[in-house]
Amino acid sequence: MLDLMLAAEEVAEHGEAAINHWVVGGIALGVLLVLLLITFLFGLGREHT
Repeated sequence: MLDLMLAAEEVAEHGEAAINHWVVGGIALGVLLVLLLITFLFGLGREHT
């Protein structure tokens, strides 16, 4: 357990994230837009009363 904590502390000292936060945000936005599109297309096939 102590070894794991020391390894995490060493990684945290670098301060640089492994993946750019803009990339993560862009992927999340893309997934949400795809889900919104699927929801919209699903609604086109249903009759409105």
